Amino acid sequence: MNLVDWDFAVTVGSRIAGPGPDVSPDEAAAAVLELREGAARSTPLVGDYTGLQTRPGTAPVLVVDRPGWLRANADGFATILDPIVAKVAEKKGRPSPFAEAIGSRVTGAEVGLMLGFLGSKVLGQFDPFFAPHGRLLLVAPNIVHVEREIGADPSDFRLWVCLHEETHRVQFTANPWLGDHLLAQMQGIADTIEPSALLDGLRRGAEAIRGGNGSVLDLVSSPEQKEILDRVTGVMSLLEGHADVVMDGVGPTVIPSVKQIRKKFNRRRQGIGSLDKLLRRLLGLDAKMAQYRDGAVFVRHVVDKVGMEEFNAIWTGPETLPSKAEISDPDAWVARVL
Repeated sequence: MNLVDWDFAVTVGSRIAGPGPDVSPDEAAAAVLELREGAARSTPLVGDYTGLQTRPGTAPVLVVDRPGWLRANADGFATILDPIVAKVAEKKGRPSPFAEAIGSRVTGAEVGLMLGFLGSKVLGQFDPFFAPHGRLLLVAPNIVHVEREIGADPSDFRLWVCLHEETHRVQFTANPWLGDHLLAQMQGIADTIEPSALLDGLRRGAEAIRGGNGSVLDLVSSPEQKEILDRVTGVMSLLEGHADVVMDGVGPTVIPSVKQIRKKFNRRRQGIGSLDKLLRRLLGLDAKMAQYRDGAVFVRHVVDKVGMEEFNAIWTGPETLPSKAEISDPDAWVARVL
């Protein structure tokens, strides 16, 4: 049973995202090469700073265009939503082929609309759900667009992005249980969402793009769902904050213009115009920005108090991860775990 026509979602999303900035073939080739080299260079830098060790090449690093990112995320969403599809088929049986084709295409268009907006924004992403050990995606057109937009030195900015994204690759590959834990939480949310609510939420998301209100997070409403979401929020705040701390810790040693990049990038994170503000509200990206900020405060507080080696107890297993409440109260995590 097909809840979403993922191929159609990618097609729609690619049209929304567009191809990206104009670059010559030589400029494109140079950017791809520099990003690959930046990711490889970042691996030992992240390992030395964090104490987390992973074998080179454990998860592939892919430099992709916008459609490539869209396809990867469509595949990831399909993995998460498989339990819902199976549950629907078990409870209600399969719809007629015609109804299934029409319904999945409509939903595919709605998903594609949202992915298309994100596909023009995301600089990089670690995909922990790609077998067997995940993969790191670096979105070359978006990186080039932002470095031009903020007037950054291209080589410095590309390495800076690689440090952040490579930290995510190291987090997951040095702690193989982490991806399984996160997938279990995402599937837990999916299992508690009724198909009608899921479809309604996707439609609300598409309508919000056009009308200016609502959020995909409106999907999560029951106490059980909110409990799972709180756990996911704690994990994501940790991962994003940890990556920001690493890039700020390593950056000054290898990136001459890092202070200027950070200042300009932080300003950009606040949003540029009404469309960005709408997108953040629609997809809950205001909460995403809070994850960077709150997670970084948490990591810095704990590391300053106990050191990086003791902090790394956080990667022992699900039970040592911080809760959403502990992200705001790092001393409570220290008391509970250390």
